[in-house]
Amino acid sequence: MRKRKKGRRLSRKGDQRKALLKSLASALILEEKIKTTEAKAKEAAGFVEKQITRAKVGSLHSRRLLAGLFASETVKKLVSEIGPRYKEKKGGYTRIIKLGRRKTNGARMAIIELVK
Repeated sequence: MRKRKKGRRLSRKGDQRKALLKSLASALILEEKIKTTEAKAKEAAGFVEKQITRAKVGSLHSRRLLAGLFASETVKKLVSEIGPRYKEKKGGYTRIIKLGRRKTNGARMAIIELVK
């Protein structure tokens, strides 16, 4: 029974799920807009928002924490461009736009993007 469990499983084991979230977050940070399934977008949104909040601080500690998750170019963009962009904003850095179903398997698709 799945009582009081946080987050979606996404049909993956824990380490695979963590790697998927890192990959989605990295792509979203670098591209600022990606197309994925609705469930993955909803799960990635919370993860990315926490990392952006961490990047807003801009301290050495936050940079090192981000470096443990992402590649150097992703961390650089996150701290130098995206963090200062949302300095005054307290949250809600991402937007999810629902698209409809995928033709091949009927999965619900969505676009997740960073709010300007």
